[in-house]
Amino acid sequence: MTEEEISAAQQTLTDWEVVSSGEVSKLKKAYRFKNFLEALAFTNQVGALAEDHDHHPDILTEWGRVTITWWTHSANGLTQNDFAMASRVDEL
Repeated sequence: MTEEEISAAQQTLTDWEVVSSGEVSKLKKAYRFKNFLEALAFTNQVGALAEDHDHHPDILTEWGRVTITWWTHSANGLTQNDFAMASRVDEL
């Protein structure tokens, strides 16, 4: 995706940020929870969603917080699918 396409797609999401890891653009968001069990339950929901769509994010689960990072390895950056998956995670 071009920078313009990424910017336009990002406007369709809430609180997702585009971050760079070297030359790779990624989509990242942290979700807050009351405790570790709620964070872990959300992690499992995201994992099931990822399996259903055969597209897997980086997931960092901590006490009261889960950070999700999407990008497409084969594209070496962001695709429309990453933004679609971010939207699906927000629906959880």
